[in-house]
Amino acid sequence: MERLWRPWRINYVRNIESLRDEQCIFCSRPAQDDDAQSLILYRGDTTYIIMNLYPYNTGHVMVTPYRHVGELEMLEEGELKELMDLTSLAIRAIKKDMSPQGFNLGINLGKAAGAGFDEHVHMHIVPRWQGDTNFMPVVGDSKVMPETIADTYERLRKSLESLLQDGM
Repeated sequence: MERLWRPWRINYVRNIESLRDEQCIFCSRPAQDDDAQSLILYRGDTTYIIMNLYPYNTGHVMVTPYRHVGELEMLEEGELKELMDLTSLAIRAIKKDMSPQGFNLGINLGKAAGAGFDEHVHMHIVPRWQGDTNFMPVVGDSKVMPETIADTYERLRKSLESLLQDGM
């Protein structure tokens, strides 16, 4: 049997229970001073773009409001508009840098819908490529990520900066 080493996952495995008990990541991350450490790619007025620390695919980001709110219909008009504006901006940045062939977008509302943090609304943006699903998740219960989170962060941050300099 061939082994697939994924040492970065040990932090998740060791801390899964403490992650459930800790403060909401969508509230605590923007309060930190270091956006690179927090994986925040862009800060808007009412919402921001953050990378998913445990991505489904390389380039998986989320857009979420600063305000701690768990229901989509509880978002204020400005938050809702900026949520979609930043979703569009993130898609353009990912397209520019990574050339995916498609995207999955989604908001999981409530635990029953699969929300890991069900008390804070967030939009998932997952880039997709033909053939990005293979036997590894099915047979090996593993997802092979071809790039580190830090490298993807830098690439997408530069892509966002370029788009913003060009006027979005």
